[in-house]
Amino acid sequence: MTHVTYRIVEHDGGWAYTVDGAFSESFPSHAEALAAAKRAAAEQRMPGRTEAIEYETADGKWHSETASGEDRPETEVEDRP
Repeated sequence: MTHVTYRIVEHDGGWAYTVDGAFSESFPSHAEALAAAKRAAAEQRMPGRTEAIEYETADGKWHSETASGEDRPETEVEDRP
């Protein structure tokens, strides 16, 4: 199972959360960034619909597969000053 960690960081004159190098929007306070990260982490764990998906890999090949709506990652929020 995939594991996703949301980290609270100072960013762009405020606070944000980051996941795999991507930043959220900036929040004026640490508490707001933490609350947003907790919401995002909880939403990511929620099951969705099973759907057929298509995607292109870096080598230019297209793939089709069925993505299970029940295949959700484990998430955590890491809050280190």
